[in-house]
Amino acid sequence: MPGSPIIDPAAPQNTAGQNAVVQNAVVQNAVVQNAVGQPMSRVDGQLKVTGRATYAAEHDLPDLLHGVIVSSAVSRASDTTINTDRAMAQPGVLRVLTDFGAFQLGYPADQVNFFGQPLAVVVASSLEQAQHGASLVEVRHTGLPASSDMDAPGSAPQPAPETPDYDRGDPDGALRGAPTVLDHTFTIARDYHNPIELPSTIAQWDGDRLTLWDKTQWVQGNARNVATALGIPAGNVRVICPFIGGAFGSAGRTWPHVILTAFAARELRRPVKLVLTRRQMYSGIGYRPTSRQRVRLAATRAGDVTAIVHEASTETARYTRYEDSIVELSQFLYRCPNVRSRYRLVPLDVHAPTFMRGPGAVTGAFALESTMDDLAHELGIDPIELRLRNEPAVNQFTNLPFSTRRLAECYQLGAQRFGWSRRAAAPRSRTEDGLLVGMGMAAAAHSNNRTSATAMARINADGTAVVASATADMGPGTYTSMTQIAADALGLPTARVTFALGDSALPAAPMHSGSKTLASVGSAVLTACNALRDSVVRTAVVDPASPLHGVRPDAVSVRNGLLSAAGAPTRAETYQQILRRRGLTGMDSQQSWAPGDGNKRFSSYAYGAVFAEVSVDEMLGLARIRRIFAAYDIGRVVNPKLAHSQALSGMVAGIGMALLESGVIDHRDGRIVNANLADYLVPVNADVPELDAVFLGGEEPAADPIGIKGLAELVMVGVPAAIANAVFNATGKRIRDLPITLDTLL
Repeated sequence: MPGSPIIDPAAPQNTAGQNAVVQNAVVQNAVVQNAVGQPMSRVDGQLKVTGRATYAAEHDLPDLLHGVIVSSAVSRASDTTINTDRAMAQPGVLRVLTDFGAFQLGYPADQVNFFGQPLAVVVASSLEQAQHGASLVEVRHTGLPASSDMDAPGSAPQPAPETPDYDRGDPDGALRGAPTVLDHTFTIARDYHNPIELPSTIAQWDGDRLTLWDKTQWVQGNARNVATALGIPAGNVRVICPFIGGAFGSAGRTWPHVILTAFAARELRRPVKLVLTRRQMYSGIGYRPTSRQRVRLAATRAGDVTAIVHEASTETARYTRYEDSIVELSQFLYRCPNVRSRYRLVPLDVHAPTFMRGPGAVTGAFALESTMDDLAHELGIDPIELRLRNEPAVNQFTNLPFSTRRLAECYQLGAQRFGWSRRAAAPRSRTEDGLLVGMGMAAAAHSNNRTSATAMARINADGTAVVASATADMGPGTYTSMTQIAADALGLPTARVTFALGDSALPAAPMHSGSKTLASVGSAVLTACNALRDSVVRTAVVDPASPLHGVRPDAVSVRNGLLSAAGAPTRAETYQQILRRRGLTGMDSQQSWAPGDGNKRFSSYAYGAVFAEVSVDEMLGLARIRRIFAAYDIGRVVNPKLAHSQALSGMVAGIGMALLESGVIDHRDGRIVNANLADYLVPVNADVPELDAVFLGGEEPAADPIGIKGLAELVMVGVPAAIANAVFNATGKRIRDLPITLDTLL
């Protein structure tokens, strides 16, 4: 069962290795692999569909209290006074906490820094009592001048330290001398994550030790951050999160409500639950920041791109900095001798942005791929042909060779499967039932991120295995893919393997983000299971009582838990028999994996080609998706069913960004006007018609021992651009502002 305990530390066991760092482990003996590559259903699926998966807010602890946050109603103020008398007079209200100055919440606690900033926490015996008490807390401020509008006069863009200015060649000279020059600006509204599971935390103290049941993408990072904020040893905090009801990056940071819940539980000496409301979510966690971009592009009449200048800016909070990698694709995606990129941050009196699916890449791709589509139209060249003419041989930004780059194959396979040849090049050429119909496409790319991770693997006396790492599963199927990798490495059926995650006490894992979990944690799982299997084999071949005695370790194969000698199938025994003979309840191995210097030797990216078909009703100004198809180069596909599900979810998110989602801010006080699911539009079933994706297959052997490239971020990149390009093909109107609203199409 996902999230179950992994090892009884008091049980006799054989440790096959501790904390060895391995980069590309060599398998010492043959294993028949048949789980990886199969469309296996989620191992945690039954728990979720039957309601037995327990999420952060669903843990039922004795004497549990409820906390409700009182938030600021202005975006900047000082001299805040809080009157709690009426709240404290209410039945069930036990405490109103207001003094947060001793904690590191990420912003100055002696003033209001953004609309929605927590000012007080009302703790009561029931949720309803806490909510009523919170409604009676009176807050007064001395208002200060504030700005939440990055386009307002006086906004001062600042350099982004993590994204230095980049220059290659002479872009200005190329722009002056080119026969074709495009110069376009793009805007994208602020987008919110809106996961179904709201940000939730339960805190319980046992003396000076704290346990948090929290919605988080990084249990160990959360534990360290909470410990730092509260001034206690990191080892005194345990964070548990076996299930996440959607996050998309929103649970990657430790937000103030988590720390305040821990504080409230310590003050009341009882466990406290705090769940943000849907409205509070909009100002309590991050978002994809509003962006402004300018792309200038020069080309020859034959379609050779000779200059790319990409300038971008995004909003950020004054009290902290958040950067999106918006200009990255422009630096390497196409062969171009003259490139300049600039990225700036605009500090505002807003709460901090954060990662949101495809951070930076999806934003930058919208501008770059829209401009490439416009260039194709100006030159009369098919958009795919234009991209093929500008395929680079190496990454010109890093001057490194590509590990694998099969983007051209994605174009070709995607075009064939989508029916791109039926596209009319001239806009407004196709109508059906009074609707304009158009097709568009866009390229997609995302860095193949990998980082160090550790996993533990154990074979039990009954022949089952438990594998564990402190990673997370917010939806991509971590439980399932890790089970498949472990099962093949150990030579076991998947039904006999349990993968445990979501507990900061488990072996170290990176944040569950950036499309790096499968490559990083999966490689650690593979390494630990390989080491464990090899240790069991070596234990058997040196044991005179074993039928495998004297067999070379590399001549032993493992299948369905049976270890047998090559060419002599009768010389065989099971994991259970080996452990029983030695009187062991289990054998285990803990191993670490790290990517080494791969990023210094080659450029590793995942790629895709996205195709969209839309219809547009000009009378209503309504654009609707008819179908989306994409072809992806992601190396080895561990689970085709999960990968396909990921691709479709990215398309749905891209539909939302392109046609629906827009955070509306009242700049008088920084209030998010549409902070609810009635007014902030997200795609529903009626918005999601025919979606499909295909994967090239193959492997990425240079990057990691599994041979995979990350998928989750990639599958949103390119989708908004493909939709906007399809709208242009349908209507002849080039829309450069997202979302595409009806007034732009009338």
